[in-house]
Amino acid sequence: MVDTGLVWFRNDLRIQDNTSLCKAVSNHEKVIAIYFFDPRHYETNGYGFKKTEKYRAKFLLETVNDLKKNLEQLNISLFLYHQHPEDVLPQFLEGRNISKIYLQKEWTQEESDILNTVKKSTARYHLEWLENYDQFLFHPDDVPFEIDQIPQVFTNFRKKCEKLAAIRPSVYLATLSPENKAENNTNIPQLVDLGYQEFRIDSRSAFPFKGGENQALLRIDEYFWQSKKLSYYKKTRNGLVGENYSSKLSAWLANGSISSRTIYNEVKKYEQQVDKNDSTYWLIFELIWRDFFKYISLKHRNNIFKIDGILNKEYEWKIDKKLIERWVNGETSEPFVNANMIELKNTGWMSNRGRQNVASYFAKELKLDWRIGAAYFESLLIDYDVHSNYGNWLYVSGVGNDPRDRKFNVQLQSERYDPQYKFQNLWLQPTLF
Repeated sequence: MVDTGLVWFRNDLRIQDNTSLCKAVSNHEKVIAIYFFDPRHYETNGYGFKKTEKYRAKFLLETVNDLKKNLEQLNISLFLYHQHPEDVLPQFLEGRNISKIYLQKEWTQEESDILNTVKKSTARYHLEWLENYDQFLFHPDDVPFEIDQIPQVFTNFRKKCEKLAAIRPSVYLATLSPENKAENNTNIPQLVDLGYQEFRIDSRSAFPFKGGENQALLRIDEYFWQSKKLSYYKKTRNGLVGENYSSKLSAWLANGSISSRTIYNEVKKYEQQVDKNDSTYWLIFELIWRDFFKYISLKHRNNIFKIDGILNKEYEWKIDKKLIERWVNGETSEPFVNANMIELKNTGWMSNRGRQNVASYFAKELKLDWRIGAAYFESLLIDYDVHSNYGNWLYVSGVGNDPRDRKFNVQLQSERYDPQYKFQNLWLQPTLF
């Protein structure tokens, strides 16, 4: 029987620069792939929010559709299940001669628990699980720190990594022969199958994009090479209205439909061929911030989810359902907060400037349990990434990596970043789609 490698896709939904996929193709005569729409991801959490709301679910479905098509071009079959992996894999493995499963390394609690459950359910197969850290710009084996010595301050982390850590080259794979394709009757579920109604994108949205690796590459082409907006990124990144104040690449990065290395390499190519300035560097700077929060998560593990955070710092947090509802619905006393929250509720998107302000207001002004705000962001944000989301909430709540423990003055921020009320008028006045 043909020796077969199985690639279990999770948050690495791409074929380009995918270490697990490349290793499987290199090591096996036959390669197949699998993805689970795990029902746990669409349930309501303890705070009353769906873990994954409709915006992120739609983006994910589009992403997996792209992945399936791209794998088909490589003659690799992607099996799709809307079930718990521990219920499917034991039977799926039967008779397929799979000895090795390749997957991206995850370390946060929920992902670790699910993987351990799957390993127990498939123990009789004596599988080799080959996990790869494939979501970083700087690989964990290459950073100039032991994980337990990762600096608490970003600047220290960034400067040392920039000086001492090399960025690994992207990995590439060849197309397999048509004989590699396996019989596959599984299909991508519809939005309704995951528990959501179909919806139209709000015409005001700053994020009207679709999910998927192909769409990510199109966005790079448009933002870098066609419009040359990358050359102005640092000047516009605090914007609030429109598609092009920022790269918007965080959404594709979040589910791994593009890698940090791919973006980095495109920036470097742009710097050589078009322009090199503070703005081109600043996009790399933001990729390093993303890495930093992943390393903080690796270092502190479940403490990033605890109310006292990574500092074990005690505040008097409260849970006030009325205040939470007003924040969620954009009905606070601050119009700038309200506009951002209404944008999020209607689109699944919010600018970086908006996120910092509404999070600071939630934690520092209302003094509400910051984990509730983080859970709401997890539910709604198309570009939700567990490490960046909780890292940023820790940061603005005073229990994370901000050495100055700042509090945003929402009114001053509004005057500075929305002086003509363009953004607030857009979201605080009723409009038709």
